[in-house]
Amino acid sequence: MRSPEELAAFVGAHTALVSPPGCPEIKLHLAVAMTSLWQASESFLQGMTVAPPYWSLAWAGSQGLARHVLENRWQIRGRRVLDFMAASGIAGIAAAQVGAAAVEAYDADPLAQAAIALNARSNGLTVGLLGQNPMDGEALAPWEVLLVGDIGYEPAIADHCLPWLRRCAAQGAMVLLSDPGGVYGSIKGMVHLSDYSIPATSDPDDRSTREVSIYRVGG
Repeated sequence: MRSPEELAAFVGAHTALVSPPGCPEIKLHLAVAMTSLWQASESFLQGMTVAPPYWSLAWAGSQGLARHVLENRWQIRGRRVLDFMAASGIAGIAAAQVGAAAVEAYDADPLAQAAIALNARSNGLTVGLLGQNPMDGEALAPWEVLLVGDIGYEPAIADHCLPWLRRCAAQGAMVLLSDPGGVYGSIKGMVHLSDYSIPATSDPDDRSTREVSIYRVGG
């Protein structure tokens, strides 16, 4: 396993620091060439199963959620926040920008963890990293707000996560969920909050924009 310093150096060396179009207030280390980055990741993390470097893309869903956070800071300010399955960490970074009391992020990919920390530092902010999937625990822990920006691209992942997110909401957390284009089969128990048209520069099906809706999940 590579050290955190080695992981951060790899991310910095294989990305460019840019602002995604939906959130010009935030800078992220993003891929210049996705295929070559994936190949470099496989070589760098020899002996490990290497997922595509989703952390290196500013997905429209997570940009939409970050945009909502930036424009509705009253929902976040002074609260303890978890950016769940965070990828680049853009939603958590937005939460830190608007005055969250503390922000943590979870992503299983070790390069995503390095990217989140590096992205936060590049914006003059701190985002803590969770080493364990919070879905493995019974209790909600200290988070008052959960930000979920990127599970909507895979319905199977969404179906797996939604029961846990509903339990978190039932325990009193504000769970803000991004839907990047009508992915969820059912929005029962969700409250629609906002809509954003996000330039989809990282979209897998080559759309020019995605219509992103933000919901609050009910328990």
